[in-house]
Order: sequence, then C-alpha cells, then structure tokens
Amino acid sequence: MGGLKKTKMATPQAGTEKGKEIRIVTKHVVTTSDLLKNPRALKLLYVISLAPNGISEKALMHLAYYVDKSSNGKLGYNFSLVGSTPVSKELLNDLTTLKYTGLVEVSLKNRKLFLTGLGKEFLNNALERVKDDVDTLKKAFEEAWPKVAPIDVEVSLKVSKR
Repeated sequence: MGGLKKTKMATPQAGTEKGKEIRIVTKHVVTTSDLLKNPRALKLLYVISLAPNGISEKALMHLAYYVDKSSNGKLGYNFSLVGSTPVSKELLNDLTTLKYTGLVEVSLKNRKLFLTGLGKEFLNNALERVKDDVDTLKKAFEEAWPKVAPIDVEVSLKVSKR
C-alpha cells in the first residue's frame, strides 16, 4: 500500500528480436581551437590576465566598456546602457565560452575571474594572433582600472557579507 509501483521491463529474448543499440557520444560545443579563431575572446582573455588579483564580472563589464570607449573599439563589443550600467550580451557569451573551456575560473571565496594554468599557457601561445592590439589594450586597461577598481571592491564586499 501507498508507494510507487515499479514497472517491469520486458527483456528481449536472444535471437527473437532485433534490438537497436543507443550510443551517447558527448562532444564539446566549443574547443580552444575555436577560440583561436575568435580575436574578441582572445583580447578579453588578455584583459582578464591584466587584472592584478582577478576581476569580478561586473567590473569586467565596466572595464571592457571603458576600454572600448578609449581605444575606439579595440575589443569590439557592442554595449547597451541600462541605467548607468553597461551590458553586452556578446561579452557574456565570450566569457561563458572562456569558462566552459577551462581557461578562466571563478574563485568561490570572492567571485573573481582569473586565468587558470591552462588559460595562461593558452594565452602565451595565442597572444601573437592579437599582438597588434596588445599595447593599446594594456594602455587602455591602465587608464580604465582606477575607474573600475571601486566597482571590483564593492562586489568583493557584497560577497564577503554573505
């Protein structure tokens, strides 16, 4: 009484029925070789690597917005302003891709993004593909970081209160 009834599955007899075998094959949707073809994601990875102690997603969004404004769109993202907060769906998609491939990781204690060992190695090998923009991005990062650092600290404080 009162429980779930288990249904019995009929087992096919050997030789009487032709059974179909189902194989499940997992494939990565995006690989690191796909990222080599995406200069925006490579530039984003480089910008994340410039942050001294990691960077929060919110601060990264602001930073990318300021870098794009100051360097005439070197990152190449389209931003919409929601209130005073810049938002880019393309940037979020590239960031998700970087996390998925294991190049960027989120710290559990302070919710900051940082490059993994694989990400650093990948960036060293792939940096030549965006070498024309590296100096411009670094200069734009150094100009924008003082504006973004308070946002990063704010996110850290909110996370530590929980």
